[in-house]
Amino acid sequence: MGVDVLMVATLLAGVAAFAVLIAIYAALSVRDPMTKRVKALHERREQLKAGIVAPVSRRRAQLVKKNETTDWMRATLSSLKVLQDEQLKAAQTKLLQAGIRSREWAVAVIFGRLVLPILIGGPVIFLVYGTETFASWGPLKSYLLVAGALVASYKAPDIYLKNRITKRSDAIRKGLPDALDLLVICAEAGLTVDAAFGRVARELGRAYPELGEEFSLTAIELGFLTERRQAFENLTQRIDLDAIRSVATTMIQTEKYGTPLASALRVLSGEFRNERMMRAEEKAARLPAIMTVPLILFILPTLFVVILGPAACSISDALKSS
Repeated sequence: MGVDVLMVATLLAGVAAFAVLIAIYAALSVRDPMTKRVKALHERREQLKAGIVAPVSRRRAQLVKKNETTDWMRATLSSLKVLQDEQLKAAQTKLLQAGIRSREWAVAVIFGRLVLPILIGGPVIFLVYGTETFASWGPLKSYLLVAGALVASYKAPDIYLKNRITKRSDAIRKGLPDALDLLVICAEAGLTVDAAFGRVARELGRAYPELGEEFSLTAIELGFLTERRQAFENLTQRIDLDAIRSVATTMIQTEKYGTPLASALRVLSGEFRNERMMRAEEKAARLPAIMTVPLILFILPTLFVVILGPAACSISDALKSS
């Protein structure tokens, strides 16, 4: 077929060697996942200090950092009359749930919805209707390609944020029962709520960095915000999980009515562990149905060839000899 086997083998060997070097570098340069997060939390602490100590007229100027690019995007969207407060708040909430602390990126998300259909959909429209690249395609296929490119480019920021939110929520859900058990131990040992959250964040920071980051931020807000209830409400806003809402509601009720914290958290921990076990059993029960298609497509044909192949060869030889 005109392909140099030695050249292909050399290229594959080079790619394999490069992959090995990347793997070695990744193994030797493992960093603590909490280092960057702790630095961001310290910056958040300083911002809260600035917001409390500074005069009221200067608090917002100290808490919010100016960004020329974001200001230009905001001015462009405002001039086009497409920047709405509800849309901006929804984007900011999604960014918080995805682990992105900067609220200025909400303007970038809305700006991306406006610009990406032009940057991606425009060239696709030109290729489909302005050139002969897809001349063999029918009108329906061409229309579906253009419509798919426009819709995908418009939804790309939301899809990216949704994937990050899902991964982050799953990671937090896995570590929540262990975190509640440690909170119970800290509460029974006599630690305050903010000290207990900080202790749990330090203990679980390496195993569950996302949960450790959220608990560290909650501990900081409990120490600096004027209303402790607001810290737990901020936690539920940053994490889109019913379990976190239950924990926050329990903490607020114990703060308000003085109910025993350890017993309430112990009950919640047991419920979350049972829920995690039921989720694992559900996945295990779905496994036979999921394996049916690969079994039919890949395993059974091979099995038929192995079993019936010798018999078919023997029959063929017998027919030829006769």
